[in-house]
Amino acid sequence: MSYPPPSGGWQDPSAPGPQSSPPADPTLPMGGNPIPTQPTSADPYAPAGPYAGMPAADPYAAPAYPAAGDPYAAGGYPPPAYPAYGAPTTKTNGMAIAALALALIGITSCITAPIGAILGHVALKQIRERGESGEGMAKAGIIIGWILTALMILFIVAVVIAAIADSSNSY
Repeated sequence: MSYPPPSGGWQDPSAPGPQSSPPADPTLPMGGNPIPTQPTSADPYAPAGPYAGMPAADPYAAPAYPAAGDPYAAGGYPPPAYPAYGAPTTKTNGMAIAALALALIGITSCITAPIGAILGHVALKQIRERGESGEGMAKAGIIIGWILTALMILFIVAVVIAAIADSSNSY
């Protein structure tokens, strides 16, 4: 069984093969194998491509870590990811919420509808002054409140007319 040559240009001494390693030089690191700074054309494992001819990186150099205590050193973790959706930038006007709620409650009670309409007008003024959100709720409170107030007034007028008509037809 034959093994492919390992990457990096070194030979595994335990792998079978006709090639032998060069004699060890005790003055050199890592068992005496010199670190090539520039590949030669006779080297079968010389890199080819855009990095050919460049000096090899020194594997014994100190890693490029930031100095201890450096407040501007880059951390080992990536920066935090931003959330998918941000928090709303403006708050909703509470009076607009109350105007819509009172106008809708006015469907059953008819008493709170005009209060909801008036609160809607006040809320619109506050929204324009403060730059808050909730303009749609305030307008809905105004519209629903005044419509229900008008219907309530028409109903009261109809009841009064019916009472007057019934009293004039007395036997």
